[in-house]
This record gives sequence, C-alpha cells and structure tokens, in this order.
Amino acid sequence: MPDGLRTIEGQYLRDLLQQPQALENTLASLQTSKALVNLARRLNQGRFQRVVLTGMGSSFHALHPLTLALINRGITALMVETSELLHYQRRFSERKTLIVAVSQSGQSVEMVRLLRVNGERSPVIAVTNTPGSPLAKHATAAVLTQAGKEFSVSCKTYVTALMALTWLADVLCEANLQGSQQRLRQAGPAAAAYLAHWQDHVQQLAEMLETTRNLFLAGRGASLASTGTGALIIKESAHFQAEGMSSAAFRHGPVEMLGSETFVFIFAGDAKTRKLNRRLLDDIRQKQGRAELIGKEASWSCCRIESDSALRQVLEILPVQTITLALALRMGREPGRFAVANKITTTE
Repeated sequence: MPDGLRTIEGQYLRDLLQQPQALENTLASLQTSKALVNLARRLNQGRFQRVVLTGMGSSFHALHPLTLALINRGITALMVETSELLHYQRRFSERKTLIVAVSQSGQSVEMVRLLRVNGERSPVIAVTNTPGSPLAKHATAAVLTQAGKEFSVSCKTYVTALMALTWLADVLCEANLQGSQQRLRQAGPAAAAYLAHWQDHVQQLAEMLETTRNLFLAGRGASLASTGTGALIIKESAHFQAEGMSSAAFRHGPVEMLGSETFVFIFAGDAKTRKLNRRLLDDIRQKQGRAELIGKEASWSCCRIESDSALRQVLEILPVQTITLALALRMGREPGRFAVANKITTTE
C-alpha cells in the first residue's frame, strides 16, 4: 500500500474488501421457508391490505427497491421509519398488514419495541444479520444474511441486506427464484472487480473532491436507497457533511449552492429516468458546477459500475464507500472509527 494511503488502512477498509465474499455467502444461504411461502401466497391472494416496510438508518433506505417492486406488482406498500411506526402510525399494526422489518443487529431499540407493541397482530418478515436476535426469534418468517461480524459503519450488512431484499421481492411477487439467483450470482464477482482497484479509485476521488465542502448525492427510484445510505455513511465514516435526495428535489433549492466548493454525484439509475438524471448532470456542468454520474456511463473509473437492473442497487453503493475513504484520507483520519456513536442503537 502506498504510504499516502496508510491513514485509511483499518478494520473498516477490511470490511469493505470482504463484501464480495459476504454477498456470495448470503446468496448461498437464501432459501424459502414454509412460513415465508405461506405469507407470499396470502399476499397474492389479497388477504393483506398493505405491506409496511420498516427499519432505521441504512436498513430503512435499503427498502426502496422492494417497495417499488411491490407497487409495480399492484400491492399497496409503504415505507415507514420504525420510530414513526411506533409513535405515530400504530394503526397499521393489525392483521391486514404484513410487516417487512429490516435490522442488521435485530436488536435496535426501535425494533425491539415494535415487536412488543405489535405482539401477534401483524405477521412480520424479518431481514437480519443476527439469527439469535429478538427480531429473528419473534418474526413470523426470517431471512438471514451472512455478512459476518462488522466493525462499525454498515457496509457488508448493507449490501447483503440489499441482496436478500432483492431475492425477497421475487419471493413475494412469485417470480422465478431460479432466475433471480442466477442474476444475483454475478454480484460477488462484480463487486470484487470494482474493489480490486480500490487504491486507484481512492486517489481519483481524492483529487476530484480536493476543494469540496458541500457534497450531494442525487438519484431517482430504487437509487434513493443509495442516496440515503450514501449520505449517512459519508457522515459516519469520514465526519463529512453530505446530503442525499432525489434528482428532482435537487432542482428545488439546492441547485443554488452550485459552485467550486460543491460536488454532486448523480446515480444514473434505470432506463425510465436515466435521461432526466443525465440532463441534471449536463445542466449542472453548464452552470459551471461540478458533478459526475455513478453508473455505466461514468467518465471516471471510480464511479463506473457494470451491472444490470437486478444488481444495480447492490453495486452502486461501492463508489460511495470509496468516497468515504477518499474524504477520510483528505482529512487525515481513519475512516469508520466511531467517536460518539455505537454499532447498535439502544436509546431512542
């Protein structure tokens, strides 16, 4: 490792580099249970009025792709932060609601309270990395990821949760699971191919962001998972302020911040809105702003990911993770080492 990069060498970096194996381990472990198949059948028979998808932090943001998949299936699906579900939307907790709850630890304070408040009213599908957790134990059906132990900031647990949720979408929508697994099998090798050049990517991004003080992540549709999680992990990992939002929302005010100290990363996304995202990129540059795409068409290799729509949400967070390394390098700090926060939130 070049001397300049030694600052960022640590347990967080090791977790990032272990993501391809974590993805492969998770995919190998995914299998339907009788309880899960039964819930999917009841859902498609119209026996649930709605699906409420809940989590906190990156676990919440990861729910965007599944929400859209259910809506496209004709199912009423709502994303609600667990804390809001507890205090302001408790009426959803009833037998006509199916809850999908995501928590990497399965024991965050909000999730434990939700299980207690819900009791046995709404069936719960859990997605968690911790098989012995309260969430896994008390759920009607559990989907377990295989990320292994994680040092601090969610990385392995986030990408494996996305993989599990992509698979769960096919289960709930009664799609071809064999085809789903064949597509997802490409995720580990694709992540490994990107991360093999992490040092070059970090150096590119450090140069790109050298004068940046204001950082925005923008996208549409399923990429809102990456804008939300990306901004969160940049703050956690590098102690650098970043904001994630929809590409449309960026035009409604934040565009006024364009200048030499502002950089905007735009997720190219899927075909439906890719031209709109590209137009935002072009407009920012025409206004002498600084921006780059994250996707196949990115001009910088550090922002380029090769993937189809099934894998995009799993892989497009990788450039943002590399941004956290570049910012930490610029600031001379070890990325991902918490000074105030804890891995598991136990106080609401």
